[in-house]
Amino acid sequence: MFLFGARQTGKSTLLKERFTGAVYYDLLNPDIRKAFKRNPNTLKEALWNKAPATIVIIDEIQKVPELLDIVHTLMVEKGLWFILSGSSSRKLKRSGANTLGGRAIPETLYPLVWPEVTDFQIDRAVQNGMIPRHYMVEDATKRLSGYVKVYLDEEIREEGEVRQLDAFERFMEVAAISDGEMLNYSNIASDCGVSAKTVKSYFQILYDTLIGYEIPAYRKEVKRRIVQAPKFYYFDVGLANYLMGRHRLRRGTDDYGHAFEHFVMQEIIAYKGYADKREEIAYWHTYDKKEVDAVIGDAKVAIEIKSSELVKTKHKAGLKAFHEEHPGCRLILVSLDPITRMSDDIELVYVLDFLRMLWDGDIF
Repeated sequence: MFLFGARQTGKSTLLKERFTGAVYYDLLNPDIRKAFKRNPNTLKEALWNKAPATIVIIDEIQKVPELLDIVHTLMVEKGLWFILSGSSSRKLKRSGANTLGGRAIPETLYPLVWPEVTDFQIDRAVQNGMIPRHYMVEDATKRLSGYVKVYLDEEIREEGEVRQLDAFERFMEVAAISDGEMLNYSNIASDCGVSAKTVKSYFQILYDTLIGYEIPAYRKEVKRRIVQAPKFYYFDVGLANYLMGRHRLRRGTDDYGHAFEHFVMQEIIAYKGYADKREEIAYWHTYDKKEVDAVIGDAKVAIEIKSSELVKTKHKAGLKAFHEEHPGCRLILVSLDPITRMSDDIELVYVLDFLRMLWDGDIF
């Protein structure tokens, strides 16, 4: 199994707790990494006499992709079971590394999600994000600063991904402004002082290192002309907040609203991944400014996300417009309004009720 996930999502902790008797190699350990780089066959020598079905964990496998050929041999000839974790598939792709002939199932570990947190606090989740070390503290600013530094040093500089680290760091800050927004490469390039081609390559680095992802536009056009550009999200709302300098979010502000939307989308994305749902998640935006934050599948469910503590008629406009073109769609408005109820064929759902419904499988 390949277990991928961004840094500090808890991959190593999870594997050590779940597989206490496994043989474990951590490639973040410089001595272990150097030994395997010098001679990948060292892994074969170390494991050749292990019993069939022995579980072997190799953490941060992208650091020494040459090991995958040895892993393949040990799986086929000795019947060993491997769990290979990493924070990036980029180096594996670029090196043409052995993908184990389809024998390894890829899985993704996301930041913490609502069912995993006892005494969940929505405002803390919206501010700090859900990376375990960040959610657990009152003020995660210093930890987020360290997170970005480690990412730049170990994922970008160490792997030689970009020539100018300062330009990439500036790009990350500008990309945060586009978090939850439609991508415009030319505008971002202008703000960063690099070419649009470079910006596209930078976004691909974020995707490959699992730091960001795209939400595509819903493309089924009925009456209104719809926008086709994708939206960008950082993988965790706390990271986006830090890069934008949103350190003290307050309910009722635009900044809180953007972060609240990001958090809810983050939960939807994680649920889709963990539940292995096949429906695509898209967003809908028309040229006359009607929008729905999330469309599940072929207009199966439409979800609008508002941080208001009192739902008003204007908040329903996007869902109503979408329903005119897709009358069979289930309509949900998620908010901080504490009373879950029906209104104009729209389910008005308090955010904590929505999270329970989502993880119970009652949304899709």
